[in-house]
Amino acid sequence: MLHVNDLTHRIQGRVLFDQATLYVPAKTRMGLVGRNGTGKSTLFRLILGDIAPDDGAVRVQPGARVGTVEQEAPAGPTAVMDYVLAADKERTALLAEAETASEPNRIAEIQTRLADIDAHSAEARAGAILNGLGFSTVDQGRACSEFSGGWRMRVAMAATLFANPDLLLLDEPTNYLDVEGAIWLETHLARFPGAALIISHDKDLLNASVHAIAHLKDKKLSVWEGGYDQFQRQLAERQRLQMKLLDKQEDERRKLQAFVDRFKAKASKAKQAQSRVKRLEKMETIATVVEDPVAPFHFPGATRRMGNPLVRFDDAATGYGEGKPILTGLNLNIDVDDRIGLLGRNGAGKSTFAKLLTGALPVTEGRMGMHKKAVVAHFAQHQIDALSPKHSAYSHVLERMEDNTEAERRARLARFGLPADRQETPAEKLSGGEKARLLMNLITFDGAHLLILDEPTNHLDIDSRAALQTAINEFSGAVIVISHDRDLIESCVDRLWIAADGTVKSYDGDLDDYRRELLAGEARPRKPGDAQGGQKTERRRDAAAAREKLKPLRAEAAKQEREIERLKGVLEKIDAGLAVPNLWEKDPALATDLTKKRARCVEMIDAAEMAWLEAEEALEAAKAAAGV
Repeated sequence: MLHVNDLTHRIQGRVLFDQATLYVPAKTRMGLVGRNGTGKSTLFRLILGDIAPDDGAVRVQPGARVGTVEQEAPAGPTAVMDYVLAADKERTALLAEAETASEPNRIAEIQTRLADIDAHSAEARAGAILNGLGFSTVDQGRACSEFSGGWRMRVAMAATLFANPDLLLLDEPTNYLDVEGAIWLETHLARFPGAALIISHDKDLLNASVHAIAHLKDKKLSVWEGGYDQFQRQLAERQRLQMKLLDKQEDERRKLQAFVDRFKAKASKAKQAQSRVKRLEKMETIATVVEDPVAPFHFPGATRRMGNPLVRFDDAATGYGEGKPILTGLNLNIDVDDRIGLLGRNGAGKSTFAKLLTGALPVTEGRMGMHKKAVVAHFAQHQIDALSPKHSAYSHVLERMEDNTEAERRARLARFGLPADRQETPAEKLSGGEKARLLMNLITFDGAHLLILDEPTNHLDIDSRAALQTAINEFSGAVIVISHDRDLIESCVDRLWIAADGTVKSYDGDLDDYRRELLAGEARPRKPGDAQGGQKTERRRDAAAAREKLKPLRAEAAKQEREIERLKGVLEKIDAGLAVPNLWEKDPALATDLTKKRARCVEMIDAAEMAWLEAEEALEAAKAAAGV
């Protein structure tokens, strides 16, 4: 269906593909993964013919219909249902011709073809897709222009899916979806009959919907059978085997070098030594699969500790206008170290609840109690647009760190994954992932008691999502996660709440229960007495207790790691001082002093590294004991 042969392509002088090859057979669904910026979206543009490769070829099977979601969301007065139905161009053309055709044979041909393509059920099929993506029957009759940009992108996706192309290209299809929509899309794609190439960082989607994974790394494409988890296992096994082969090769290299060093001066062994020199020269180093490090996230906690509950709702209600409540009957507590996942369809009130917590919306009925000095940090995708587009990341941080040195400001940005060569780039030219990192840095700048993350993973690749999970788990305050990324929720959350039927309530099942109930069309907050739900709640509480025990061990390991970095910085300065030309002749006392300090610094680094190793071993042992 799709052949990519020896593809080479550059953008502004940077090589994205270097003789890359890929084959997607008919009826094969394949995920496309790789770090942000490696060229995944560019590959789609090459497949669609929007740009031409510098070398090689990209070929789609002749006559095949290619479907993709247009970047420009549909707008205008066209009804949502009509827009989706129009995506089946053959059906649309046949129906238009049927209105004017008069020749009996042609009329018969048209009606036969309409029957062949199941045209009579088109509206039902389109309605099922739209409903799965969150559009009610009423919504399906509304004009596209009445919806926000995110919802219009769902309309565009529905149209692409309804057209049922021979080759489907989807770029991050879950970014505009809630958990419910993502679950529906997984199921729909798993039944898709054509070929598909899907760019996604959603591991659940890739595990449930594809036959294979195409991995873009080092300008090459490699294909692995199975979903994402299977791909990860195979990649890890390949790395293990390659490291084993590398160790074996290095052992052989040492033996050959030792023979050469020992016998090269002996005439009786000169020929054998020369032979081994040639073998060393011809020995090619085995390439190992070593992942590039990903920059961590860090969310500083508030310096002042609060008591429980951090937030309390008593029959509270809120909304956007007098007498028009969006959420009512809120009876919830948020403790100082809670980890809560907030689920619910888009429009059910999740963002409204977040705004209530931040003070952007008032309590219209009942009561919301929160500590007066509690600090709430709120990350939401729309806030990215609030970054000053012409200001660089450094300029944004300068406003918060006016009294600090330039080195301290740049170090703050570097810790959040913005390297020096991107710190002066205007915000409007940063990638989505870089903007997200900058915004998360800014909202948590002074520490927080409560961190609200509304779809934080939309612009992050899989490795950055893993780093975000680590940061959330290490954060000392309370966290509320609103996300379609089930892997993030399962890794970081202890309690689930559902926004539905005009309120937010506790849900005592887990995400697997929620998925099953959604597919059965009956997801609702469970009653507290539900036996199965109670068991799952107990397991989540146990997990929370286990994580609490790990906190001091993680803190100790992090402390020692910071100490190592500090001492290495000191060592670099000492070495720079010793590197001054003719230091021993000019100032022997200073040279002697620096030499002693260097020896002491090296000893301290060794001690810190040993302490770090012991802390890491204690942490791993505690994790194993807790089953984490």
